[in-house]
Amino acid sequence: QVQLVESGGGLVQAGGSLRLSCAASGRTFSRHAMGWFRQAPGKEREFVAAINWRGGSTTYADSVKGRFTISRDNAKNTVYLQMNSLKPEDTAVYYCAADSRVYGPGSKQEYEYDYWGQGTQVTVSS
Repeated sequence: QVQLVESGGGLVQAGGSLRLSCAASGRTFSRHAMGWFRQAPGKEREFVAAINWRGGSTTYADSVKGRFTISRDNAKNTVYLQMNSLKPEDTAVYYCAADSRVYGPGSKQEYEYDYWGQGTQVTVSS
C-alpha cells in the first residue's frame, strides 16, 4: 500500500509563490514517476506536471509552463511543486500521484497513476 501526503497549500496573493510537497511511503519511490494534478471547483481534474523516476525529465501543462517547477528528492521520498507567479486561475485542490509503471517516463494521463494523495488546497486571491 502506498501513501502520499501533500502539504504546503494555502492562501496567497496573485504574483506570489508556494511550494507543495508530497511525501511518499510504502513502495520504492525512486522507481516510479510522479505527477501533480489539480481540480478547480466545478471543473474536471487536470494534469499539471510530471517527473520521471530519476528526476531528469519533466513535462508540464501549457498553462503552468515557465511558472511551475516539479522536482524530486529520492533520498527523502518526496516530490515538490514550486509555483511562482501564481494567478487566480491556479486556485484548485492539488493532488500528487504515483505512476504505476516501474522506471516510467511520467505521464499526463490520469490512468497511468495508481495512487493519489488526499489533496491540498491552493487559493490565489486577486
